[in-house]
Amino acid sequence: MRFILFLDCEDVRSGVVVDGDVVDLAALGIPGTASLLDVLRGGPDALVAIRSALSRTVPPRPLNGLKLLAPVPASGKNIFCVGRNYLGHVEEGYRARGLAIDVPQAPQIFTKPRTALAAAGEALSFEKRVSDRMDYEGELGIIIGKGGRDIAPEHAMDHVFGYTVINDITARDLQRRHDQWFKGKSLDQSCPMGPWIVTRDEVTDIGSVEIRTTVNGETRQCARVSQMIFDIPTILAELSKGMTLEPGDIIASGTPEGVGYAMATPQFLADGDIVTVTISGIGELSNRIALR
Repeated sequence: MRFILFLDCEDVRSGVVVDGDVVDLAALGIPGTASLLDVLRGGPDALVAIRSALSRTVPPRPLNGLKLLAPVPASGKNIFCVGRNYLGHVEEGYRARGLAIDVPQAPQIFTKPRTALAAAGEALSFEKRVSDRMDYEGELGIIIGKGGRDIAPEHAMDHVFGYTVINDITARDLQRRHDQWFKGKSLDQSCPMGPWIVTRDEVTDIGSVEIRTTVNGETRQCARVSQMIFDIPTILAELSKGMTLEPGDIIASGTPEGVGYAMATPQFLADGDIVTVTISGIGELSNRIALR
């Protein structure tokens, strides 16, 4: 199933996408599943109840025309991100700076604040006075369903509710100036994601899933999830050591090679550029860049 958040007369609503239409979860009348956060907390039982209810006649509405939001419920936690998780991206980064390659020995975790979230189709507005070196990073997003701490790798996938598409947009000059990743990756609207969350059961082989990023139709990134240095079970196990993961937590799992700053002639995002991240079997996230 595919779950979305959308605006209806300024109210935030949760819905499930069925054959190109949207059914409001509240309209299904299932106790404890009126919101996406309820569904995340409800686990497999909630999904079974929703599937059963969808077989009844519930008036849908067209998906086209709805004002989509980033498909995650409100939460106090930052977005977890894994840096340098594809060998090709590690190599291009060191090559661009003329340094010897140093492959990470453990997942490199940083965060982006929730204020960075933006929706599929939303225009992303950045100020040149803050940064004129905005870059893209297409990534697989992992949404936590079942919470837990000290999660064993062999049980890690049981904690995954589903997947989404993320673009970890980065201000490279800020990233370098502050000598850490948080500021350069935390500008407002620098974490578009969506258009929906696809439940884990719909993706039978996550390793074979392809991530592709284009800028104005030109392919810049293309890789499979199986090329990650640290796979999803390893990421969840390391992240949850001594720290509790909760329903609705978001993890951006890393970007492949092909980012703009590492090209032979660096290509940073320009006003009017259309950046599209497509993940096979999961969805397409497209946003226009507005520099002012």
